[in-house]
Amino acid sequence: MEKLQQDVWNKLTDADKEVVLRQLPDKLPLGFEYLGLQKFERYGRGLTTGVFAYKGSEFVVVPGKRVTLGWEQWQDGMDEWTAADLLESVSEYQIEDVDGFLLEQMSPVREAVIPPLLVERHIRQIGWIELPLDDPALLDEEHYKEELEKFRGSSITEYTLYNGFKLKRQDEGIRAFLFNSESTYESLLEEMAAEGFSLPSEEEWEYLYGGGCRTLFPWGDSFNYELNLRYFEEVEMGKTDEQEPYDLEQPNFFGLCFTGDPYQYEVAAGPSDYVLKGGDGGGMLCGGMGPLVGYLPNTAVYYRDIHSKELAWEDIAEHMNVRRLIRLLPE
Repeated sequence: MEKLQQDVWNKLTDADKEVVLRQLPDKLPLGFEYLGLQKFERYGRGLTTGVFAYKGSEFVVVPGKRVTLGWEQWQDGMDEWTAADLLESVSEYQIEDVDGFLLEQMSPVREAVIPPLLVERHIRQIGWIELPLDDPALLDEEHYKEELEKFRGSSITEYTLYNGFKLKRQDEGIRAFLFNSESTYESLLEEMAAEGFSLPSEEEWEYLYGGGCRTLFPWGDSFNYELNLRYFEEVEMGKTDEQEPYDLEQPNFFGLCFTGDPYQYEVAAGPSDYVLKGGDGGGMLCGGMGPLVGYLPNTAVYYRDIHSKELAWEDIAEHMNVRRLIRLLPE
């Protein structure tokens, strides 16, 4: 798999990449189909890589690389606007040491060897199972029938009954989901392994999100105040078209899409237990923080939610998402 190392991969012609990629399905679980080369660009970076299909999901090849991960100091430093906004936001909570505030919430600096990966482009929810609107399991749920009728006659886009069911409007139709009360971390690992998949490690997740950047955000050390953000539709940076993905949900330079929602997590595998990345359950956003700090769990590449293990798996399962991958290791 030497050609799938980033320093080698980037020097290959598209024709040479095609040869490598067309050989991969023979090494993958049955059902993978090569779709072709595609170029992804974001934040001034890009990658031309292979896209594969598997049972309705898309996967991309991410070349391997030795990288430095984690955060302990600024690379370029914040611009004046970001610095003032950050200080004002945290000062309301009697925090004066901005760098210390950030440092305690970031993963430590360490070296990591990321193998070549075949990575699912879009996340999948853990806590919910999609079912037909007339499925008996849904019909047995208390309040389901009456809430479905209310939903049909309303203009809201989503309704959730905690640990019960969820309704989402899509195009002209309605999708229904039942809470998966039997989900556990162990059953998740077993289910994925049975198909030949793994969860990303924390190091792999951080690389997939930030590409090994040494800045606070994937795009630099200063916040981008022009981002269209979920939950901030009514401010200047707001969004008017609910049908299009928000900026943080758009594909990154590897072609991967992330939640763009501080209330949601992605599950990564730690040395002995799971690690939650890409969110804080909305803690800082609910605390009245503005876009910069409220979205820090989404936008800061190396953010760790230090309070994530205070709640049991079943209490936050409806906010958890997974991304499957296959490590393309030498045979």
